[in-house]
Amino acid sequence: MIDMNFHVFDTYVKSNNGHTMHFDVITDKNDSTIAVSFAKEWLKSIGEKNAKVSTEECKFCHSESVTEDIEIEIMTNGYFIVKMEGCPK
Repeated sequence: MIDMNFHVFDTYVKSNNGHTMHFDVITDKNDSTIAVSFAKEWLKSIGEKNAKVSTEECKFCHSESVTEDIEIEIMTNGYFIVKMEGCPK
């Protein structure tokens, strides 16, 4: 584990077919506007570009350390998505 803190944004979004997708956006920036833009980018990548995401759906939850694999992805892409419920595999 690395000691650097990463920021977790708890996100609930309605999908195209109406079910709720729950996921976390983890980033090194403690900025909800940036987290929302990362959520939108990820949703677009899974075919959910019309999903409504704002600071109402994507809220700061806590800060934590992450594994090296996740840190590398954050340093490469700016964020990491933790799929919880209702997300595509």
